[in-house]
Amino acid sequence: MIGGLDFSVVSDNLSYFFIGRYPKGPLGGVGLTLYLAVVSLALSFIGGLVLGLMSVSRNRLLRFGSSTVIQTIRGMPLLMVIFWMFFLLPAMLGSGMTASWTIIVALTLFTSAYMSEIVRAGIVGIPKGQTEAAISTGLSHGQAMFYIILPQALRNMIPSFVNQFVSMIKDTSLAFIVGVTELTQIATQINNRTMLYPTEIFIFIAVIYFVICFAFTELSRWLERRLAYRKAI
Repeated sequence: MIGGLDFSVVSDNLSYFFIGRYPKGPLGGVGLTLYLAVVSLALSFIGGLVLGLMSVSRNRLLRFGSSTVIQTIRGMPLLMVIFWMFFLLPAMLGSGMTASWTIIVALTLFTSAYMSEIVRAGIVGIPKGQTEAAISTGLSHGQAMFYIILPQALRNMIPSFVNQFVSMIKDTSLAFIVGVTELTQIATQINNRTMLYPTEIFIFIAVIYFVICFAFTELSRWLERRLAYRKAI
């Protein structure tokens, strides 16, 4: 006991908090939380890159289309996007989808809209003279973007991507609303089963979220210092 709090409920269910019923059952807890965040981030990077490139395209139709998608998604709360995906995808596909993949799709759509703004800002932040110089060497505008501008912009985007990943880890806690057994859902299950230690349980998961998010926040700060140092030399 610590300060009158009994954390034996945590020690008794430690493996369940971290990996759920795995390997005898589905992955859950911290493991599933990180899985949802990592897969969603990878897909969001692709989606954000596509939308970001469309938003700086010379084609007015592409710019309008990307702006419409980005502003529509950014104007909705994540919880609504999750509900839309949970009820809409089965109707569209004609078959069911696992709750975990419903969350991944929802997080991907939601985060891609924010990633696209990071990509757009990164590209716009590169001096226009570099594009003009690349074109003057015989490269097309598209080649200049992919070979000259985008590699530089992506390097500058890395800290922002890490920060977005931190936000995504916290956003996965909303997955409990559709029954996905990530960390918050695991904590709720244990609390409902014991009915005695809600304070201890939710203090523990708060610490877990803090440790994970703090670690990646520090990684982001280290990357910023590293990139600033490389620019300086």
